Amino acid sequence: MSAFSRRRLLSGAAATAGLAAMPMSASASTRVPVTREEHRVVIVGSGFGGGVTALRFAQAGVASLILERGIRWPTGPDAETFPRVTTSPDKRMFWLGSGPSLFGISVPPFERYTGLLERVPGHGMDIMCAAGVGGGSLVYQGMTLQPSEEVFNANLPERLDYSRMDSVYYPRVARMLRLETAPEELVNSKTYLPSRIFARNVERAGYALEKVPMPIDWTYALRELAGDMKPSYTNGDCAFGVNNGGKHSVDVTYVAAAEATGLARVAILHNVTDVAMAADGRWQVFVDRISTDGTVLEKKIITAKALVMAAGTANTTKLLMRAGAKGAIPDLPDGLGTNWGSNGDRIYFWTNLADDFGAPQGGPVVYCSKEWDDPGTANTIIQASIPPLPDLRSTMLVGYGVSEGRGHFVYDSTRDDAVLRWPFDGDGVLYQRIQQRACDIVGPGSTLLDTTAVYPSTWHPLGGASMGTVCDLAGRVLGHRGLYVLDGALLPGNAAACNPSMTIAAVAERATDELLAEDAGVVF
Repeated sequence: MSAFSRRRLLSGAAATAGLAAMPMSASASTRVPVTREEHRVVIVGSGFGGGVTALRFAQAGVASLILERGIRWPTGPDAETFPRVTTSPDKRMFWLGSGPSLFGISVPPFERYTGLLERVPGHGMDIMCAAGVGGGSLVYQGMTLQPSEEVFNANLPERLDYSRMDSVYYPRVARMLRLETAPEELVNSKTYLPSRIFARNVERAGYALEKVPMPIDWTYALRELAGDMKPSYTNGDCAFGVNNGGKHSVDVTYVAAAEATGLARVAILHNVTDVAMAADGRWQVFVDRISTDGTVLEKKIITAKALVMAAGTANTTKLLMRAGAKGAIPDLPDGLGTNWGSNGDRIYFWTNLADDFGAPQGGPVVYCSKEWDDPGTANTIIQASIPPLPDLRSTMLVGYGVSEGRGHFVYDSTRDDAVLRWPFDGDGVLYQRIQQRACDIVGPGSTLLDTTAVYPSTWHPLGGASMGTVCDLAGRVLGHRGLYVLDGALLPGNAAACNPSMTIAAVAERATDELLAEDAGVVF
């Protein structure tokens, strides 16, 4: 064994021993059992990256345990699984005491609950991230866009091979999510007037317009129009999940298919607190099994030959940086925590004095306007419904795109946490272009409130453990056999003028093909 290998092994062993010796309960008087498990593969997170990985591994005969900190959110006609944001907001909206802040205004706290959305505060930018089986797919609007070759190659490594992504992996994701655009019968209905106004204004301004592929069975929305179900799509009450079903989120597609093989098991309410390299080179995951109010019921130390980090950009990066700072995983790449971007997110409140959008408004999204000719400032603008409110003559515009702005995480030992630092005006160039296009689209007689300027935040965080600096193209953490990153942390700062979901899933599809061909039987 080389000196380097011995040093690495001893450092990992010491770190693991230190973690194991940490207090195993919140107070000395609380007796929380500590248990140990061993698994072939552990996947942290059940969103796009974790769901893809679990399914493709299972189909190849590789068993895995999926650790999900949140709960399941089953849907069906007239279900009340998800909170109704404007008519009955409650504890289901937010993750345990995450201190929700909307547009910079603190919201009165609800009872602690393992809810859908966590606000991760940073310096200069907050990150909004989801919790629950299905991850971000539970609360995302559903825009499933594939980048063009030119914009893809300008912002992602060309070695990913766009031609193969285009012919194999993007279509594979599209089939799994069963993408459809909204039917004209729905678009022409009363509550979809804002979509029609947006489409008219985009074309008047001379910009391109097209329907957005969505992971939605639109017959559910048509059934709402017919009175077969309570409104969910057709009144815009789908910002925090679609109660009636029909949305092909990761939990009912990739994860359900993985579980059906019998080789993938999802452990809900399993909150990962630390990861480490064990003395024998395997991976250890330290987990709190919690109740829905956050009470720790059990401490678990789970050992696996392979560890897939798919906890979302913020939490994957934080867990790895914590492990690196404390010596639990030695020799992590220097680029860890860097190359983070907001995907250029911009959210506007559009008030239209010339036309009345009406209320309620059908959703979630019908049309988009792409401006992708220049790969350096490529951007997309969409109109999205607002939840049921009195008629405010308003709706939402959302823009995102290519930006060179980058932030980085810094480990704070006093908090034992990694905190994002984002530069002021980091998306400035892109913002100017999106702002101009948005003003052109809304036209005279309208006003735009830039909520991102009021409250800097993103729903599309990317980077922190990106390919090329921390991982290879298949998500292997450089220099660490059996340790992988397969979520938004792998993408370098932006998703090539698209919302990231389809590219995260397609990159994970490509990565699992490579890992199963090259690592299976050797690593896991």
